[in-house]
Amino acid sequence: MKMAAGNSVQSRDVANVLHPYTNARRHERRGPIVMARGEGVHVYDDDGREYIDGLAGLWSVAVGFGEERLSRAAMRQMDTLPYYHTFSHKSHDPCIALAEKLVAMTPERLNRVFFTNSGSEATDTVVKLVWYYNNVLERPQKKKIVSRVGAYHGVTVAAGSLTGLPWVHAQFDLPIANIVHTSCPHHYRFGTEGEDEHAFSERMAQELEQLIVSEGPETVAAFIGEPVMAAGGVIVPPAGYWEKVQAVCRKYDVLVVADEVITGFGRLGHMFGCERFNIEPDLLVLSKQLTSSYMPLAAVLMTDELYDAIADGSEAVGTLGHGFTGSGHPVATAVALENLKVIEERDLISHAARMGEMLRDGLGRLRDHPLVGEVRGCGLIAAVELVADKPTKRPFEPQGRLGTYVFDQAHEHGLILRNIRDTIAFCPPLIVSDHEIAEIVDRFARTLEDAAAASEDGGFLQHVDV
Repeated sequence: MKMAAGNSVQSRDVANVLHPYTNARRHERRGPIVMARGEGVHVYDDDGREYIDGLAGLWSVAVGFGEERLSRAAMRQMDTLPYYHTFSHKSHDPCIALAEKLVAMTPERLNRVFFTNSGSEATDTVVKLVWYYNNVLERPQKKKIVSRVGAYHGVTVAAGSLTGLPWVHAQFDLPIANIVHTSCPHHYRFGTEGEDEHAFSERMAQELEQLIVSEGPETVAAFIGEPVMAAGGVIVPPAGYWEKVQAVCRKYDVLVVADEVITGFGRLGHMFGCERFNIEPDLLVLSKQLTSSYMPLAAVLMTDELYDAIADGSEAVGTLGHGFTGSGHPVATAVALENLKVIEERDLISHAARMGEMLRDGLGRLRDHPLVGEVRGCGLIAAVELVADKPTKRPFEPQGRLGTYVFDQAHEHGLILRNIRDTIAFCPPLIVSDHEIAEIVDRFARTLEDAAAASEDGGFLQHVDV
């Protein structure tokens, strides 16, 4: 028999909701912070307490909270055509218009769009389409997809397999077959003594080539990567990395998949990370800032070469046996169109570049703090990696406890961040102001001082509830 839930909203949550990316037993002990409303870069809990959301929800609320233009766009579409599917030759204006818009604004050669509801679904779709493509070309062995240790590409069965983080694989029987991982390009953590970024990038490219050769080039279909690895710790690629990696892929007829679920639509101070790092993808994955996460929506863009093979396959089979009830949802695509107008009309991409410089400068002033190992970032996304010993870069043990403490303590200072083990990530909405950037840095600095003071007894980490 189910236990009766308490009367508070927190106890009702604990009684009934299984939360993603949450320690369920810890959640039972502490309960949720219940958010009630949002405005700009701020959110407010049900007690009225204010927080700066330094992670833009989940790396995603580009135009901030409470943007009326997006809610009005949703209501107009709800009043006109609240839902229709795109199966069996059906379509509607918002879906068509958004596809045209994405083709026009994304890198060259990407001329076809497939819509899904989430980045995980979009990545899963990429895996299926790559396999489908090679089957049509009568290359049934060319199915392996290379991802990277530390990468994040989602949590569905295929996307979770591509994700190179152990907690996404543990107990889920992942990764599945035909998924392999190459090294994480984090120069600070994995560069050898005296190895500059160019030499490190060359070594990373050589390791990728060795992996492809050892697996058999006739079996390797694609390489997938985020321009900047976000949820894996905000890893900015070292100099020359993407040029060298792409050269290896082209040498062995390996498709290049750019995952811009987080980096797309201005996050890196360019419309897309592909522009920033000269990536020429065969497939592109988009989500999150596409609608500022006001509605669930994602997209896969592909070249004509891929489309033509897939179209031929659908003719042979009689249909393309893949899609979702919400693929190209009219309300979601209408909101996306308005969201992109806001980003462009308010020049939020240039604004993000300026605010990103200010954020990195502010965090950079904390480099001398005894807990700070590395400050890194690109555009309006940044991270501070905390270490136990600065000269040796030795992490705290057990890893993650200090990061959890900092994550929790930041809430006490009215700041929401993301801890990735002991790396603290920053990704505020693109609309953030210079004053709000200064406030983020100030609140984080106070949080860092709390961590330093608490660690003086040498044992506080063992008592942090994770």
